[in-house]
Amino acid sequence: MSSFEDADTEETVTSLRVTIYHPGQMQGGIFQSIRFSNPEKLPSSEVVKFGRNSTVCHYTFQDKQVSRVQFSLQLFKKFDSSVLSLEIKNMSRRTGLLVGGMELGYLNKVELPSRCVVRFGEYQLLVEKQDGESLEFFETLFTMSPRPLLQEQGWPAGKPTPELCWSAQSTCLSACPTEMDENEY
Repeated sequence: MSSFEDADTEETVTSLRVTIYHPGQMQGGIFQSIRFSNPEKLPSSEVVKFGRNSTVCHYTFQDKQVSRVQFSLQLFKKFDSSVLSLEIKNMSRRTGLLVGGMELGYLNKVELPSRCVVRFGEYQLLVEKQDGESLEFFETLFTMSPRPLLQEQGWPAGKPTPELCWSAQSTCLSACPTEMDENEY
């Protein structure tokens, strides 16, 4: 028997490729903490957070319009599958998160399809997942797009994601600012 036949089988790693775009990406240093074109291996049990708080978030955006923790990604395994799935959760009280065509409010989560656009504010992220067998690790790879992703992919722009705030008159979230008719003063 040769050493080739005795060698351990190498597992493939689930990989997440994220192509990102923001209109101010060239002048503001918004993405200065993200290492583009460098694959990063992370434990599959880790909850990966995105936002502006560098002490809590793994990937940070240098932008005051981004929440301290904007959203999180977490791997999970369905009962009837050997493949790892990925869920995305909106962690922002102020800004809705568009995943594909679905808007997630605060603490809402959804399973990510293998390819979709995630949007909040002026940020656009094309997230593409490639399945693997490893239950120990997954890999991330970020690239920056020179053009808006929706335009590049030929997808409709859709409605902008409104910022949300607490209304003084009620306990539910409402879009801010609120337009008033001149007779309502």
